[in-house]
Amino acid sequence: MNEDEISNGKNIHNEDNVRNEEITHNENIIETEVALGTVHPAALEPYRLRLFVEDEIVKDAEITIGVNHRGVERIMEGLPVEKANALTEKICGICSNAHIWNSCLTAEKALGIDIPERANYIRIIMEELERLHSHFLYLGHGCEVLAHETFSMRAFSIRETVMELLRMIGGNRVQYGASIIGGVRPRCELDSNRIIKILEGMDIVEKKLNDFADRFVSDPIVMNRITGVGKISSKDALKLEVTGPTLRATGVKKDLRFKMKEYEPFDFNMITLSDGDVKDNILMRVLEIPEAISIIRQAVKNLPNGPIVDRSWEMIDSPTVHNYIEVPRGTLYHSYALEDGRVRGSVIRTPSMSNIGAMQLACIGNHLTDAQLCIVQCDPCFTCTDRAIEIIKL
Repeated sequence: MNEDEISNGKNIHNEDNVRNEEITHNENIIETEVALGTVHPAALEPYRLRLFVEDEIVKDAEITIGVNHRGVERIMEGLPVEKANALTEKICGICSNAHIWNSCLTAEKALGIDIPERANYIRIIMEELERLHSHFLYLGHGCEVLAHETFSMRAFSIRETVMELLRMIGGNRVQYGASIIGGVRPRCELDSNRIIKILEGMDIVEKKLNDFADRFVSDPIVMNRITGVGKISSKDALKLEVTGPTLRATGVKKDLRFKMKEYEPFDFNMITLSDGDVKDNILMRVLEIPEAISIIRQAVKNLPNGPIVDRSWEMIDSPTVHNYIEVPRGTLYHSYALEDGRVRGSVIRTPSMSNIGAMQLACIGNHLTDAQLCIVQCDPCFTCTDRAIEIIKL
């Protein structure tokens, strides 16, 4: 065999090796779809998750909501504004106070009502108590997804103190119905006995939180599991309209409370972190709890004298009014017009709407077993979100 034949034989052999390597490589890259839901043990609410994985690493993710859709905005159409406000409280069992508060603020803006200062302080106390119970619920559920039952039960145990304070003030553990147009309901008035119990409750929560936080961050297994998982950059967070603690966990300083006139009498800090991973999202809630406690203490100790409701207003027609407030998960938007005392064209946008979408990106590059953790890090509320409808013109 001459040199040309030998050389040609080597080339053919090399080409076959390359082809075989390509075939082997292509055979090894198999994209598999893993579907979770609509009901999953780690999810408090139903939704559908599709994960596209290669070698158990998530390459793409798709979250589908809509299972809980109840058409709240459509039901509100034409209702008397007082009934419509009460209905908004049923949107969510976790942030029910935030919805009725923002709906009342929308009506008050439309009708030109300035509520009594004492009423505003009580509204702030209710909202910050709700922030506490929401953040502790997040910690409890997050630890449950981490499969750490002890931390989960500790978080829920601390939350009980807050839930009892909400029941004491509003009459219910959920859906307290505190806000009404012009102020707050008479049953939510704070006498000296209630004020003492609120301050005692804050002392208990603060002490137990410090113990919980020390134990949590000192656990190397837990910290290793959540560090670097589900990262999202500040650039991507802003692009995807992430809001609330999930946005601030990426280093972006944005908290609507600092622009709300209702919070002007109170001093508190804006908490921000920088890594944007599961660790920072959990720590964001832990660090925001003392700030909420501080606001509640200020409101209780400096509670103004005077009435808690203004009933001197008159119903008028109004064009569409928009209002934004900061709630435990981020920015909540309510808008509607008034016609003959009835609601027209109500639109409600919750923070989870954009936060859930961003978690699709947070899943990518992480192990399949961490996908659920990546999603729940934004504290998603699917019931809140499942009101949006899309009208398709055929």
